[in-house]
Amino acid sequence: MLTPHSATAAGILAGYLADAAFGDPRRGHPVALFGQAAERLERRVWADSRPRGLLYTLACAGAVTGAGGVLHVATRGRPVARLVSTAAATWAVLGGRGLAAEGAALAALLERGDVQGARARLPHLCGRDPAGLDAEGLARAATESIAENTSDAVVAPLLWGGVAGVPGLLGYRALNTLDAMVGHPSARHLRFGWASARADDLANLLPARLSAAAATVGAPLVGGRPARAWRAWRRDARQHPSPNAGPVEAAFAGALGVRLGGRNSYQGQVSDRGTLGDGPPPGPAALRGAVRLSRIVGLAALGVSVALARRHRRVS
Repeated sequence: MLTPHSATAAGILAGYLADAAFGDPRRGHPVALFGQAAERLERRVWADSRPRGLLYTLACAGAVTGAGGVLHVATRGRPVARLVSTAAATWAVLGGRGLAAEGAALAALLERGDVQGARARLPHLCGRDPAGLDAEGLARAATESIAENTSDAVVAPLLWGGVAGVPGLLGYRALNTLDAMVGHPSARHLRFGWASARADDLANLLPARLSAAAATVGAPLVGGRPARAWRAWRRDARQHPSPNAGPVEAAFAGALGVRLGGRNSYQGQVSDRGTLGDGPPPGPAALRGAVRLSRIVGLAALGVSVALARRHRRVS
């Protein structure tokens, strides 16, 4: 018999499979529509003010989480509707297939020696300036992005979906999107985006470490050693300026046996990411390994999410 908690678990599984099979729609993606609405609101309410930015974050993320809560209540006692709504929300917030496809496409370009093509492709993965990057720099940028976005776009939404169902799925994705929009330390968003950036950091504390742990355990499946991944995570993660990207990127570096980190340029601003791992710089083969490891970590997160959802036997 399908119950609300088993319907949530089944919906998460179905949504994960839908993302793996179909990926993101070319037009009208729900996350993109949310981003457009948030951008319009930002233009109306922006001020160089942390309190104003906090209200903006609460309004945007609160509206989406509230909508998820309404849907949660509306499907109480209707397990089929709960399954369908959870599947749709899970599919909408996951980015695993798109992430893997972009990583594989960039690896193929680098294997062919098409540096210009790889530079044109890199913005699909990250916001780093590609113009000055050679083949080695492009492979490193893509590998780091695969690692970080595995946590942000796969593990974290799955974990929050397992904990809180549709409100957790939608609320997390709203925060993560706001962080991508206004959370970077530009002159315009240094104060206004502070609340979005800090909220995203908090929401990703546990998912990032689950991602790093899964990458460590899964290292043998990509030809690596768990001990090496663990050592890189514990030794190097703190050198990264992000409290969440650091553990994931360091664990991926150790699992793949490569060296990540260094100086990166984002929209003219230079950031030093420290040195993560102690192997050679990544090439196309390591990038393909990162794609495989991303899928392994995603499957581990799916198992945790489904288990969490099924444990909520008293939550309708």
